[in-house]
Amino acid sequence: MSQLLDKAKNFVAEKVANIKKPEASLDDVDFKDVSREGVTYNAKVSVSNPYGTAIPICEISYTFKSADRVIASGKMADPGSLPGNEKTVLEVPVKVPHNILVSLVRDIGADWDIDYQLDLGLTIDLPLFGDFTIPLSRKGEIKLPTLSDVF
Repeated sequence: MSQLLDKAKNFVAEKVANIKKPEASLDDVDFKDVSREGVTYNAKVSVSNPYGTAIPICEISYTFKSADRVIASGKMADPGSLPGNEKTVLEVPVKVPHNILVSLVRDIGADWDIDYQLDLGLTIDLPLFGDFTIPLSRKGEIKLPTLSDVF
C-alpha cells in the first residue's frame, strides 16, 4: 500500500511540475506625460496565458530606481484579467515626482536622460497554485521631457 501511495505522489508531482505557467516580459519603458505632480512613464508588459480560460491579475507592483536610489514605487491593484490562449500587453503607469528628478542632476548631466532599473512583480491567481508572482526587470535610459514635449 505504501508503494502505491508513493507512486501516486510521484505521478501527481510530475504532472504539476510540467503544467505550463503564464510567461511575461517587460518590453519597453517610455515617456507618457508631464503634470504638476511629476512625470509619468509607461511600462509595457507582454503576458501570454497558455490556458483556455481567463486568469485574474491580483496586482502589479513596481520599483523604479536610478543611481541605486528608489525614485518611485507603487502598486496597481486589480488591473483586470488575462484572456485565455492570448498574448496581452499591459500598460503600467510609473509616476516620478519632479523633486526626485531635480535630485538626480548628476545622473542627468549633459545628455538629458536618466539611467534606470525597473523591477516589476506581476502577481496572478493560478488555479491549484494560488497567487503566483512573475518577477521582471529592465535596465535602460529614458530621455527627460523637453519644453517641446510639454507644449
